[in-house]
Amino acid sequence: MTEQLRLMAVHAHPDDESSKGAATMAKYVSEGVDVLVATCTGGERGSILNPKLQGDAYIEANIHEVRRKEMDEAREILGVKQAWLGFVDSGLPEGDPLPPLPEGCFALQDVAEAAGALVKLIREFRPHVVTTYDENGGYPHPDHIMTHKITMVAFDAAGDPDAYPEAGPAWQPLKCYYNQGFNRPRTEALHNAMEERGLESPYGEWLKRWDEFQRAERTLTTFVPCGEFFELRDKALIAHATQIDPEGGWFRVPMELQREVWPTEEYELAKSLVDTSLPEDDLFAGIRDN
Repeated sequence: MTEQLRLMAVHAHPDDESSKGAATMAKYVSEGVDVLVATCTGGERGSILNPKLQGDAYIEANIHEVRRKEMDEAREILGVKQAWLGFVDSGLPEGDPLPPLPEGCFALQDVAEAAGALVKLIREFRPHVVTTYDENGGYPHPDHIMTHKITMVAFDAAGDPDAYPEAGPAWQPLKCYYNQGFNRPRTEALHNAMEERGLESPYGEWLKRWDEFQRAERTLTTFVPCGEFFELRDKALIAHATQIDPEGGWFRVPMELQREVWPTEEYELAKSLVDTSLPEDDLFAGIRDN
């Protein structure tokens, strides 16, 4: 291709872009690819997960503004563009039975109507590749599942000139991927490598819960080499200070061990309008040479 390649990553909340596929995005930015993060909600109902910031009255009262500033910092670190779709965080319901979702939240929107905002953004940015979550949301947060739903509608509708005519001239992305960075082969490889070196693995409980939840294994089709960008990924994630403890389990695996044992980020090819052979090592496989 002679024109600049473009990648759009559709995420539910600010911080999701830094915990899912961030090193991939940084790699592509370094190669001159135009990368846009579409953030569906403002994360208004997100809990303050960093114990050092819990109980901070200002943050609790201004969580939406704080998370927006965190997103600005992460965006700068990764070198990506970013757009807000403007939906309201649904929160993660807890309890048995689960409480109803809050009125007006993202997960309660009409899917076809909500997809219109993403169709408009796709037609404006004109990505060749779109990434998002699988039908389970990666994990079953209502906003992640809704993100999947609107992305799949928008991927198909953006190229249909009869759909959403008010959203601008049609543009058809060529490939759609599901983020699958939290996969069992990677987790087991890092866990075993830590134990072999006499280090305490942060993944022991994860692997026990994997069996407990009987999580279905996904098909990993695409392994993007991006180990040299893992430090940028972590820096972007730490920028979301309300959501991540810099001394937590996310950061317990030494960087050199990660690069040696598992230097890729993984994806599942969900839709492709170009010919490609699996497995891939590039989200733009089949596009670059067309």
